[in-house]
Amino acid sequence: MSTLSESLPVIDLDVFLSQPAQSVRVQEECSKAADALITYGALLVHDSRVSEEDNDTFLDLIEDYFAQPIEDLQKDERPEIHYQVGVTLENTEKPKCAVDEPCLDIIADLDPAERPLDISGHHPDPKCRFFWKMGVPPPYETEYPALNAPNVVPQAPGISEKWESTMEKWGHSMKNAVENIAEMTAIGLGLPRDFIKDAGKYGPHLLGPTASDLVKYGQKDTILAGFHTDLNCLTIHGRSRYPGLNIWARNTGKRIPVRFPPTGRYLLVQAGKQIEHLTGGLIKAGFHEVVVNEATLQVVERRKESHTGRPNIRISSTFFWHLSSDYELVPIPKLSERANAFNSSQTAYQSTVYERMKVGQQVQNELKHIALMA
Repeated sequence: MSTLSESLPVIDLDVFLSQPAQSVRVQEECSKAADALITYGALLVHDSRVSEEDNDTFLDLIEDYFAQPIEDLQKDERPEIHYQVGVTLENTEKPKCAVDEPCLDIIADLDPAERPLDISGHHPDPKCRFFWKMGVPPPYETEYPALNAPNVVPQAPGISEKWESTMEKWGHSMKNAVENIAEMTAIGLGLPRDFIKDAGKYGPHLLGPTASDLVKYGQKDTILAGFHTDLNCLTIHGRSRYPGLNIWARNTGKRIPVRFPPTGRYLLVQAGKQIEHLTGGLIKAGFHEVVVNEATLQVVERRKESHTGRPNIRISSTFFWHLSSDYELVPIPKLSERANAFNSSQTAYQSTVYERMKVGQQVQNELKHIALMA
Protein backbone atom coordinates (compact mmCIF):
# COMPACT_ATOMS: atom_id res chain seq x y z
CA MET A 1 0.00 0.00 0.00
CA SER A 2 1.38 3.40 -0.94
CA THR A 3 2.34 5.92 1.71
CA LEU A 4 1.05 9.48 1.71
CA SER A 5 4.38 10.95 0.69
CA GLU A 6 4.39 8.67 -2.38
CA SER A 7 0.79 9.58 -3.22
CA LEU A 8 0.66 13.32 -2.56
CA PRO A 9 3.10 15.99 -3.69
CA VAL A 10 5.40 17.35 -0.97
CA ILE A 11 5.64 21.15 -1.02
CA ASP A 12 8.84 22.57 0.44
CA LEU A 13 8.08 25.76 2.36
CA ASP A 14 11.79 26.20 3.07
CA VAL A 15 12.35 26.94 -0.64
CA PHE A 16 9.54 29.51 -0.69
CA LEU A 17 10.79 31.25 2.45
CA SER A 18 14.50 31.31 1.59
CA GLN A 19 14.61 32.18 -2.12
CA PRO A 20 13.44 35.21 -4.16
CA ALA A 21 9.78 35.04 -5.13
CA GLN A 22 10.61 35.40 -8.83
CA SER A 23 13.19 32.59 -8.85
CA VAL A 24 12.46 29.60 -11.07
CA ARG A 25 12.61 27.24 -8.07
CA VAL A 26 9.98 29.21 -6.10
CA GLN A 27 7.71 29.57 -9.12
CA GLU A 28 7.92 25.83 -9.77
CA GLU A 29 7.12 25.06 -6.13
CA CYS A 30 4.11 27.42 -6.24
CA SER A 31 2.79 25.77 -9.41
CA LYS A 32 3.27 22.40 -7.73
CA ALA A 33 1.20 23.55 -4.72
CA ALA A 34 -1.68 24.84 -6.86
CA ASP A 35 -1.61 21.74 -9.08
CA ALA A 36 -1.66 19.47 -6.03
CA LEU A 37 -4.79 21.15 -4.68
CA ILE A 38 -6.45 21.05 -8.11
CA THR A 39 -5.61 17.39 -8.66
CA TYR A 40 -5.86 15.89 -5.18
CA GLY A 41 -7.47 18.52 -2.94
CA ALA A 42 -4.54 17.97 -0.57
CA LEU A 43 -0.77 18.20 -0.23
CA LEU A 44 1.99 17.47 2.23
CA VAL A 45 4.10 20.36 3.52
CA HIS A 46 7.69 20.29 4.72
CA ASP A 47 8.39 23.22 7.06
CA SER A 48 11.60 23.37 9.09
CA ARG A 49 9.99 25.87 11.49
CA VAL A 50 7.63 23.19 12.82
CA SER A 51 8.65 21.64 16.15
CA GLU A 52 7.76 18.01 16.92
CA GLU A 53 8.16 18.88 20.59
CA ASP A 54 5.47 21.58 20.32
CA ASN A 55 3.13 19.07 18.68
CA ASP A 56 3.78 16.53 21.47
CA THR A 57 3.16 19.14 24.18
CA PHE A 58 -0.08 20.10 22.43
CA LEU A 59 -1.26 16.47 22.07
CA ASP A 60 -0.48 15.74 25.74
CA LEU A 61 -2.51 18.74 26.89
CA ILE A 62 -5.52 17.90 24.70
CA GLU A 63 -5.44 14.26 25.84
CA ASP A 64 -5.46 15.41 29.47
CA TYR A 65 -8.30 17.84 28.79
CA PHE A 66 -10.58 15.25 27.19
CA ALA A 67 -9.77 12.70 29.91
CA GLN A 68 -11.70 14.93 32.37
CA PRO A 69 -15.18 13.97 33.66
CA ILE A 70 -18.03 14.91 31.32
CA GLU A 71 -19.44 17.46 33.80
CA ASP A 72 -16.17 19.43 33.67
CA LEU A 73 -16.16 19.39 29.87
CA GLN A 74 -19.78 20.58 29.73
CA LYS A 75 -18.76 23.85 31.41
CA ASP A 76 -16.89 24.73 28.21
CA GLU A 77 -19.82 24.21 25.81
CA ARG A 78 -21.25 27.24 23.97
CA PRO A 79 -24.25 25.93 21.96
CA GLU A 80 -25.78 29.42 21.84
CA ILE A 81 -23.06 30.46 19.38
CA HIS A 82 -23.18 27.19 17.43
CA TYR A 83 -20.16 25.67 19.21
CA GLN A 84 -17.81 27.98 17.31
CA VAL A 85 -15.62 28.34 20.42
CA GLY A 86 -15.14 25.94 23.34
CA VAL A 87 -15.97 22.25 23.39
CA THR A 88 -18.32 20.19 21.21
CA LEU A 89 -19.03 16.86 22.91
CA GLU A 90 -19.46 13.50 21.21
CA ASN A 91 -22.59 12.73 19.19
CA THR A 92 -23.26 16.39 18.30
CA GLU A 93 -21.83 16.87 14.78
CA LYS A 94 -23.47 14.93 11.95
CA PRO A 95 -21.69 14.12 8.67
CA LYS A 96 -23.53 16.33 6.18
CA CYS A 97 -22.87 13.86 3.38
CA ALA A 98 -25.32 11.29 4.77
CA VAL A 99 -28.28 13.36 3.54
CA ASP A 100 -26.62 15.45 0.82
CA GLU A 101 -27.54 14.15 -2.62
CA PRO A 102 -24.53 15.43 -4.59
CA CYS A 103 -22.25 13.91 -1.96
CA LEU A 104 -24.11 10.58 -2.06
CA ASP A 105 -23.70 10.63 -5.85
CA ILE A 106 -19.94 11.01 -5.40
CA ILE A 107 -19.88 7.97 -3.09
CA ALA A 108 -21.99 5.99 -5.58
CA ASP A 109 -19.54 6.84 -8.38
CA LEU A 110 -16.59 5.45 -6.42
CA ASP A 111 -15.44 1.90 -6.94
CA PRO A 112 -17.07 -0.14 -4.11
CA ALA A 113 -13.61 -1.02 -2.77
CA GLU A 114 -12.74 2.70 -2.48
CA ARG A 115 -15.93 3.89 -0.76
CA PRO A 116 -15.97 5.31 2.77
CA LEU A 117 -17.50 3.38 5.65
CA ASP A 118 -21.30 3.55 5.50
CA ILE A 119 -22.71 6.80 6.92
CA SER A 120 -26.27 6.34 5.61
CA GLY A 121 -27.69 6.04 9.14
CA HIS A 122 -26.81 9.74 9.63
CA HIS A 123 -25.66 9.05 13.16
CA PRO A 124 -23.75 11.88 14.87
CA ASP A 125 -19.98 11.44 15.04
CA PRO A 126 -18.64 10.01 18.31
CA LYS A 127 -15.75 12.49 18.30
CA CYS A 128 -15.39 15.53 20.56
CA ARG A 129 -13.82 18.82 19.50
CA PHE A 130 -12.42 22.00 21.01
CA PHE A 131 -12.39 25.25 19.05
CA TRP A 132 -9.80 27.87 19.98
CA LYS A 133 -10.12 31.02 17.89
CA MET A 134 -6.88 32.34 16.40
CA GLY A 135 -8.12 35.14 14.19
CA VAL A 136 -7.37 38.87 14.36
CA PRO A 137 -10.55 40.76 15.37
CA PRO A 138 -11.75 42.85 12.43
CA PRO A 139 -11.31 46.63 12.82
CA TYR A 140 -14.91 47.10 11.68
CA GLU A 141 -18.31 45.94 12.89
CA THR A 142 -18.84 42.45 11.53
CA GLU A 143 -22.20 41.17 10.31
CA TYR A 144 -21.35 37.81 11.91
CA PRO A 145 -20.42 38.35 15.59
CA ALA A 146 -21.25 34.74 16.56
CA LEU A 147 -18.42 33.60 14.28
CA ASN A 148 -16.02 35.95 16.04
CA ALA A 149 -16.75 35.13 19.71
CA PRO A 150 -14.17 35.28 22.55
CA ASN A 151 -12.26 32.14 23.52
CA VAL A 152 -13.10 29.72 26.32
CA VAL A 153 -10.26 28.82 28.73
CA PRO A 154 -10.81 25.56 30.66
CA GLN A 155 -10.62 26.01 34.44
CA ALA A 156 -9.18 22.68 35.61
CA PRO A 157 -5.94 22.93 37.66
CA GLY A 158 -2.97 21.64 35.69
CA ILE A 159 -4.73 22.49 32.44
CA SER A 160 -5.82 26.13 32.73
CA GLU A 161 -2.35 27.57 33.40
CA LYS A 162 -0.83 25.85 30.33
CA TRP A 163 -3.81 26.18 28.01
CA GLU A 164 -3.42 29.53 26.29
CA SER A 165 0.36 29.39 25.78
CA THR A 166 0.24 25.83 24.40
CA MET A 167 -2.70 26.50 22.07
CA GLU A 168 -1.16 29.73 20.79
CA LYS A 169 2.30 28.25 20.22
CA TRP A 170 1.16 25.22 18.22
CA GLY A 171 -1.65 27.15 16.56
CA HIS A 172 0.74 29.81 15.26
CA SER A 173 3.05 27.14 13.82
CA MET A 174 0.20 25.79 11.74
CA LYS A 175 -1.24 29.23 10.93
CA ASN A 176 2.12 30.43 9.59
CA ALA A 177 2.48 27.33 7.43
CA VAL A 178 -1.03 27.41 5.99
CA GLU A 179 -0.82 31.15 5.20
CA ASN A 180 2.40 30.49 3.28
CA ILE A 181 0.60 27.72 1.38
CA ALA A 182 -2.19 30.23 0.63
CA GLU A 183 0.44 32.58 -0.84
CA MET A 184 2.06 29.81 -2.87
CA THR A 185 -1.31 28.61 -4.16
CA ALA A 186 -2.26 32.14 -5.24
CA ILE A 187 0.99 32.50 -7.20
CA GLY A 188 0.52 29.06 -8.73
CA LEU A 189 -3.01 30.02 -9.86
CA GLY A 190 -1.73 33.22 -11.49
CA LEU A 191 -3.15 35.51 -8.80
CA PRO A 192 -1.30 38.16 -6.78
CA ARG A 193 0.71 36.57 -3.96
CA ASP A 194 -1.47 38.06 -1.18
CA PHE A 195 -4.86 37.52 -2.86
CA ILE A 196 -6.01 34.54 -0.75
CA LYS A 197 -4.06 35.50 2.37
CA ASP A 198 -5.55 39.01 2.40
CA ALA A 199 -9.04 37.58 1.91
CA GLY A 200 -8.48 35.72 5.19
CA LYS A 201 -6.82 38.55 7.10
CA TYR A 202 -9.71 38.80 9.58
CA GLY A 203 -10.95 35.24 9.22
CA PRO A 204 -12.25 33.49 12.36
CA HIS A 205 -9.44 30.91 12.17
CA LEU A 206 -9.80 28.01 14.55
CA LEU A 207 -7.38 25.61 16.15
CA GLY A 208 -9.82 22.70 16.35
CA PRO A 209 -8.38 19.49 17.77
CA THR A 210 -10.73 16.50 17.76
CA ALA A 211 -10.70 13.75 20.35
CA SER A 212 -11.97 10.19 20.02
CA ASP A 213 -12.11 7.88 23.05
CA LEU A 214 -10.52 4.64 21.82
CA VAL A 215 -11.63 2.74 24.91
CA LYS A 216 -15.28 3.56 24.26
CA TYR A 217 -15.09 3.72 20.45
CA GLY A 218 -12.12 1.47 19.71
CA GLN A 219 -13.80 -1.29 17.72
CA LYS A 220 -12.49 -1.87 14.20
CA ASP A 221 -14.46 0.00 11.51
CA THR A 222 -15.97 2.48 13.97
CA ILE A 223 -16.55 5.79 12.18
CA LEU A 224 -15.04 8.57 14.28
CA ALA A 225 -15.73 11.30 11.70
CA GLY A 226 -17.98 10.40 8.77
CA PHE A 227 -17.14 11.12 5.11
CA HIS A 228 -17.19 14.91 4.68
CA THR A 229 -15.48 18.04 3.41
CA ASP A 230 -14.44 21.04 5.51
CA LEU A 231 -16.43 24.28 5.25
CA ASN A 232 -13.42 26.65 5.62
CA CYS A 233 -10.74 27.67 3.09
CA LEU A 234 -7.71 25.51 3.96
CA THR A 235 -7.29 22.94 6.74
CA ILE A 236 -3.87 21.99 8.09
CA HIS A 237 -3.07 18.98 10.29
CA GLY A 238 -0.11 18.05 12.41
CA ARG A 239 0.91 14.46 13.05
CA SER A 240 -1.62 12.39 15.05
CA ARG A 241 -0.45 9.59 17.35
CA TYR A 242 -3.03 7.20 15.91
CA PRO A 243 -3.67 6.44 12.21
CA GLY A 244 -7.21 6.45 10.82
CA LEU A 245 -7.52 9.48 8.52
CA ASN A 246 -8.43 8.57 4.94
CA ILE A 247 -8.62 11.12 2.11
CA TRP A 248 -9.89 10.75 -1.45
CA ALA A 249 -7.85 11.89 -4.42
CA ARG A 250 -10.13 13.78 -6.78
CA ASN A 251 -8.34 12.67 -9.92
CA THR A 252 -8.44 8.93 -9.23
CA GLY A 253 -11.25 8.33 -6.73
CA LYS A 254 -8.78 6.29 -4.69
CA ARG A 255 -8.84 6.24 -0.91
CA ILE A 256 -5.45 7.31 0.52
CA PRO A 257 -4.69 6.34 4.12
CA VAL A 258 -2.77 9.29 5.55
CA ARG A 259 0.62 8.23 6.85
CA PHE A 260 3.09 10.90 7.77
CA PRO A 261 6.76 10.02 7.38
CA PRO A 262 7.84 8.52 10.74
CA THR A 263 9.99 11.55 11.54
CA GLY A 264 10.40 15.03 10.15
CA ARG A 265 8.67 18.37 10.10
CA TYR A 266 5.62 17.66 7.97
CA LEU A 267 2.05 18.93 7.91
CA LEU A 268 -0.96 17.97 5.78
CA VAL A 269 -3.07 20.63 4.03
CA GLN A 270 -6.55 20.01 2.60
CA ALA A 271 -8.76 22.25 0.49
CA GLY A 272 -12.09 23.35 1.98
CA LYS A 273 -15.35 24.72 0.59
CA GLN A 274 -14.30 28.38 0.62
CA ILE A 275 -11.38 27.91 -1.76
CA GLU A 276 -13.64 25.72 -3.92
CA HIS A 277 -16.13 28.61 -4.12
CA LEU A 278 -13.40 31.20 -4.77
CA THR A 279 -11.91 29.16 -7.63
CA GLY A 280 -15.28 28.27 -9.15
CA GLY A 281 -14.61 24.58 -8.50
CA LEU A 282 -11.14 24.47 -10.06
CA ILE A 283 -9.96 23.38 -6.61
CA LYS A 284 -12.45 21.03 -4.96
CA ALA A 285 -12.87 20.61 -1.21
CA GLY A 286 -11.25 17.30 -0.30
CA PHE A 287 -13.38 14.48 1.09
CA HIS A 288 -12.08 12.61 4.12
CA GLU A 289 -13.11 10.38 7.03
CA VAL A 290 -11.57 9.21 10.30
CA VAL A 291 -12.09 5.57 11.20
CA VAL A 292 -10.70 2.89 13.50
CA ASN A 293 -8.73 0.53 11.27
CA GLU A 294 -6.16 -2.23 11.78
CA ALA A 295 -3.32 0.29 11.94
CA THR A 296 -5.18 2.27 14.65
CA LEU A 297 -5.59 -0.86 16.77
CA GLN A 298 -1.91 -1.78 16.42
CA VAL A 299 -0.87 1.63 17.76
CA VAL A 300 -3.40 1.34 20.61
CA GLU A 301 -1.74 -1.91 21.73
CA ARG A 302 1.78 -0.49 21.40
CA ARG A 303 0.95 2.65 23.38
CA LYS A 304 -0.64 0.63 26.19
CA GLU A 305 2.84 -0.78 26.82
CA SER A 306 4.98 2.23 25.96
CA HIS A 307 2.80 4.94 27.57
CA THR A 308 1.19 3.25 30.57
CA GLY A 309 -1.25 5.52 32.34
CA ARG A 310 -1.73 7.94 29.44
CA PRO A 311 -5.30 8.51 28.16
CA ASN A 312 -6.20 6.25 25.24
CA ILE A 313 -7.64 9.09 23.14
CA ARG A 314 -7.02 9.84 19.46
CA ILE A 315 -6.28 13.55 19.03
CA SER A 316 -6.06 15.26 15.67
CA SER A 317 -4.15 18.52 15.73
CA THR A 318 -6.19 20.43 13.19
CA PHE A 319 -6.27 24.11 12.24
CA PHE A 320 -9.12 25.56 10.16
CA TRP A 321 -8.03 28.63 8.18
CA HIS A 322 -11.03 30.77 7.15
CA LEU A 323 -11.64 33.66 4.82
CA SER A 324 -12.91 36.80 6.60
CA SER A 325 -16.61 36.51 7.53
CA ASP A 326 -17.55 39.75 5.73
CA TYR A 327 -15.56 38.94 2.58
CA GLU A 328 -17.66 38.77 -0.59
CA LEU A 329 -17.27 35.21 -1.84
CA VAL A 330 -17.54 35.16 -5.63
CA PRO A 331 -15.75 32.89 -8.11
CA ILE A 332 -12.77 34.40 -9.95
CA PRO A 333 -13.83 34.40 -13.65
CA LYS A 334 -10.56 33.13 -15.16
CA LEU A 335 -10.45 30.28 -12.64
CA SER A 336 -14.13 29.41 -13.27
CA GLU A 337 -13.28 29.07 -16.97
CA ARG A 338 -10.43 26.69 -16.15
CA ALA A 339 -12.74 24.78 -13.79
CA ASN A 340 -15.38 24.31 -16.48
CA ALA A 341 -12.79 22.88 -18.84
CA PHE A 342 -11.27 20.68 -16.13
CA ASN A 343 -14.63 19.36 -14.88
CA SER A 344 -16.36 18.87 -18.24
CA SER A 345 -15.84 15.11 -18.11
CA GLN A 346 -16.85 14.72 -14.46
CA THR A 347 -20.64 14.43 -14.40
CA ALA A 348 -20.96 14.50 -10.61
CA TYR A 349 -19.59 18.03 -10.54
CA GLN A 350 -21.25 19.64 -13.56
CA SER A 351 -24.29 21.21 -11.88
CA THR A 352 -22.53 23.09 -9.06
CA VAL A 353 -23.42 26.79 -8.98
CA TYR A 354 -21.30 29.09 -6.81
CA GLU A 355 -23.56 31.99 -5.88
CA ARG A 356 -22.23 35.33 -4.69
CA MET A 357 -22.50 35.54 -0.89
CA LYS A 358 -20.66 36.72 2.19
CA VAL A 359 -18.32 34.12 3.72
CA GLY A 360 -20.26 34.35 7.00
CA GLN A 361 -23.43 33.30 5.17
CA GLN A 362 -21.62 30.38 3.55
CA VAL A 363 -20.41 29.23 6.99
CA GLN A 364 -23.91 29.51 8.47
CA ASN A 365 -25.34 27.51 5.55
CA GLU A 366 -22.80 24.74 6.15
CA LEU A 367 -23.35 24.69 9.94
CA LYS A 368 -27.07 24.03 9.40
CA HIS A 369 -26.18 20.91 7.43
CA ILE A 370 -24.03 19.46 10.24
CA ALA A 371 -26.64 20.22 12.94
CA LEU A 372 -24.61 22.81 14.85
CA MET A 373 -27.06 25.60 14.07
CA ALA A 374 -30.84 25.69 14.11
